[in-house]
Amino acid sequence: MSSPAPRRPSRALLFFPLSVAALSALLAAQMISRDARFAVPLAGFALLLLVPALIGRWRMRRLLRSGDVERVIGTWAGSIDRIAHRETMAPLLQATAYAAYGWVEAARRSLDRAIKGPAWDAALEQRLFVETLLDSFEGDRDAAVRKALALEALPMPSAGAFARRRIASLRGGLAAMARAFAHASQEGDTRALARAAAASPLVHWAMRYAEAIVALDRGRGAEVPGLLSGAPSWPAESAFHEYHQELLARAG
Repeated sequence: MSSPAPRRPSRALLFFPLSVAALSALLAAQMISRDARFAVPLAGFALLLLVPALIGRWRMRRLLRSGDVERVIGTWAGSIDRIAHRETMAPLLQATAYAAYGWVEAARRSLDRAIKGPAWDAALEQRLFVETLLDSFEGDRDAAVRKALALEALPMPSAGAFARRRIASLRGGLAAMARAFAHASQEGDTRALARAAAASPLVHWAMRYAEAIVALDRGRGAEVPGLLSGAPSWPAESAFHEYHQELLARAG
């Protein structure tokens, strides 16, 4: 999802951490080539450097899958305060979180608070993402499919190969989700939903509920309990609260 970004730092500052990392790797390789006994302590040191980042990522993924939308937004608060065009982007980011967890009314209120202007126009991809989710949950399935297809048709942003694959997975998953809620799933949609759920824990549960709908539509109701296993206890404000009970009842 694209959004207006603050001014980028100079090219030298961007490449400085990479240069330090490359130099460190070169020195380590030279030390190990001279004496293999350096391999174990150097590997341990590298692991110590990586562990905090890995733990942080694990905690964030667990939080995003917890369904605790207020806590998620609270975690983003520091970053939101520093974002460019805050009067537009802060409500839009909040709407993204609310929509991903099925809080339709809260998401609509956040969208209404966003200032409409150049930043709003520039955030077309994120707006289509949010509105596709909301239209699907509100029952306007034709509009959801149209917006998801419009999102897929947008030019791919200039980014690295990994980021482009992730964006493509999210776009494809969102289109598959819109079709699932419209009971018009296509061949390959189940794989697209699974890829999107793996690509972003923020939309994990939206994709899983869509997978459950596809399974029911195709007569595979026995798969539904497994797909919904581990789901949070959704509050009444979330559309997932009703979907969860209904899907399990239909599967039974």
